[in-house]
Amino acid sequence: MQNLFLAKHIYCNLGDITQLDCDCIVNAANKSLLGGGGVDGAIHRAAGPQLLTECRTLGGCETGQAKITGGYRLKARHIIHTVGPVYSGSPRDARLLADCYQNSLTLAAAHEIHTIAFPAISTGVYGYPLAEAVPIAFTTVSQWLSQHPESDMTVILSCFHRRIYEMYQVFARGKNP
Repeated sequence: MQNLFLAKHIYCNLGDITQLDCDCIVNAANKSLLGGGGVDGAIHRAAGPQLLTECRTLGGCETGQAKITGGYRLKARHIIHTVGPVYSGSPRDARLLADCYQNSLTLAAAHEIHTIAFPAISTGVYGYPLAEAVPIAFTTVSQWLSQHPESDMTVILSCFHRRIYEMYQVFARGKNP
């Protein structure tokens, strides 16, 4: 795993989000919260069957919203599940993607979480272009942290692929990804 400091309280990590030793990881879930492919499936497999049992009690989750569960077999004590938008190219997509990050951070703060790791929400099968998703994620997280200094939160932008990791670096330096 590689870590890179991007901004105050924001790090970029190249590696497997399920292996991170932090308070909470974020799951890019589907509306059912019952597991799926990509990072969602990886988190469910790593956390174990108790995660599915708890998720069945939550009644799903709407796009842009967030719900919290235990981390079970993960190093992380908690998992925040958020449902990103399926990319359509509309301005609403950007608002919903930003909501995923904002609502997850707000929920984390309410649960006194101080280290949280996000995958690149909606950039897999949901088709959100990285060149659009990376600026939304980084800007939303940066703004939330500056508006909530009392949270004392550190955010890890966890990248499974080197391309995403490099795009965060470029964007954090003030260039277009």
